[in-house]
Amino acid sequence: MSSKDQLLFTYGTLRYADVQLDTFGRLVDGDDDELVGFVLGDAPIDDPRVVELSGSALHTIAIATGDDTDRIPGTVLRISEDELASADDYEVAIYRRVQVPLASGRTAWTYVSA
Repeated sequence: MSSKDQLLFTYGTLRYADVQLDTFGRLVDGDDDELVGFVLGDAPIDDPRVVELSGSALHTIAIATGDDTDRIPGTVLRISEDELASADDYEVAIYRRVQVPLASGRTAWTYVSA
């Protein structure tokens, strides 16, 4: 991993091939990991572009619990700073990007409930 690479933990639509191709311009390999201290909730999406691209008007959203036994499985993607900015553009306003510790001990960006 170069110093410019960013780690992005994704548990939802950013794992989909069509979403990755549109957002990053390529498919991104990743590693399995878990987000600790969060549970999944439902997030209604009203952005027509995001709904069309993902195929769903209901996405998942990470909600902090602070309980280390709560975990969300997902994938860690290695992306560039520009690709991270593209992911920010893809995510709607109900999400905010934060850095979080993962079960593996790594720290990554992810999107959680705003």
